[in-house]
Amino acid sequence: MPQDSTRRSFLREGLLASTGAVAGWWLAGSLPRGAIGDVYAAGAEADPGHEQRLQQLGLKLPDPAKPVAVYVTAAITGNLLYTAGHIPLTAEGKPLPGRLGQDFTLEQGRDAAHDVGLSILSTVRNKLGSLDRVVKLVKVLGMVNCTPEFAQQPQVINGFSELMIQVFGEESGKAARSAVGVAALPGNCPVEIEAIFEILPADVSNTR
Repeated sequence: MPQDSTRRSFLREGLLASTGAVAGWWLAGSLPRGAIGDVYAAGAEADPGHEQRLQQLGLKLPDPAKPVAVYVTAAITGNLLYTAGHIPLTAEGKPLPGRLGQDFTLEQGRDAAHDVGLSILSTVRNKLGSLDRVVKLVKVLGMVNCTPEFAQQPQVINGFSELMIQVFGEESGKAARSAVGVAALPGNCPVEIEAIFEILPADVSNTR
């Protein structure tokens, strides 16, 4: 979106040029936290924000996913948030079973990947307090449970990627990505997706 691209460009040119790296915002001390917040607020005035855009799209996020083994659903280091692998669930909260090329059509696989995207957004919001702290989606790994003959893994994971672009905009929602086929996934589910997000410090998000 033009407004989203303008704000992201403004942020990067106005803040990052002086530090040379995103992590330098608050670590290098080149700008005080208050100054960062002021610049961010100025750039955000013309942007509805990710949370508002989510509402405009009429999208409702599910409850945040809960760990089912020895891991956390999201972890933050520096200015990056890493999500654990998320899978599609049934209305009862159970893994949705099925393989691409055998039980699921391509379109059903895309829908499953879209639902995983909503689940990841819920996890991110729960961890950060607001999706408005997301600067951009950096990297995505999409795994597709499929038959050996199935070769449309990228098209399946597009269901996730297209949702991210809807919510975060073209520049901030389109990430580096891998889409691979696997022989099995937990609960025999069709897809599992994990993602890495660049985020703002908590005190900057409060200026939105």
